[in-house]
Amino acid sequence: GDLRSVLITSVLNLERLEVDLFRGQHHWVPATQHLFGGQIVGQALVAAAHAVSRDEQVHSLHCYFVRTGDPKVPVLYEVERTRTGKSFSVRSVKAIQHGKPIFTCQASFQLSQGSPVKHQFTMPTVPPPEELLTQEELIQKFLQNPNVAEGYRKRLTKIQAQDVPIDIKPVNPPDIFSSEPQEPKQLFWVRARGYIGETDMKVHCCVAAYISDYAFLGTALLPHRQYRVKFMVSLDHSMWFHAPFRADHWMLYECESPWAGGCRGLVQGRLWRRDGVLAVTCAQEGVIRVEQTPTQSKL
Repeated sequence: GDLRSVLITSVLNLERLEVDLFRGQHHWVPATQHLFGGQIVGQALVAAAHAVSRDEQVHSLHCYFVRTGDPKVPVLYEVERTRTGKSFSVRSVKAIQHGKPIFTCQASFQLSQGSPVKHQFTMPTVPPPEELLTQEELIQKFLQNPNVAEGYRKRLTKIQAQDVPIDIKPVNPPDIFSSEPQEPKQLFWVRARGYIGETDMKVHCCVAAYISDYAFLGTALLPHRQYRVKFMVSLDHSMWFHAPFRADHWMLYECESPWAGGCRGLVQGRLWRRDGVLAVTCAQEGVIRVEQTPTQSKL
């Protein structure tokens, strides 16, 4: 509908304190009670975008999470205008809480340039989003199973109550009652909840940055579902933007994890437009610590 996306009205609507200093507020906080990494990435990119001309568009960003974010206080974003060139500009952003950096980011922007050198992978063939259930509908379906263990039922109910500003439709949702290992790959249809509309492409890139971190690192856990996660947090996050897109339109998020080890997991992702155009590529590494003993069945 025409309901304006909360990602635009609240989450990515930073308060300008000085020329290159901004303050961001929180909307959705995960059950871990740590700040959602996608929110910090998206807000940092908003701050960087304020420091370039309208004609320059973001083409990449590279981020490091250096401290856990505190959901009880706002985040300050300090922008440094590292370089402004003829074709490319670089902006460095530091996110600060309690007087210390919790996150650093470099974003690169480019003026539009044509080139005959073009290619891309082929988009996976999957059912359209209209044929799939949302994450909320899947949880409701699971909760109708009378055999679900009470502790797990409470966890599902808590997830269902979270006000995540993203619409998600898993293509092949895992059997949540099974601990059988799965291939470290998953596919989602994703979009911002609410309306954004035609606007500066940088706005849609900031929204995609927020969306890209949701459930991303969990891809590395699919072959290890017999273990209970004790601690999982992002270490770094990179994105490359290839083609224009609308973040409030359905896009296919193709995620895979080529490697995990040493309490770390690596994930890679591609965001596809419905017409088969590759819009965004993502990569992330995170800390993953699990209990050494396999967990009990959820039934």
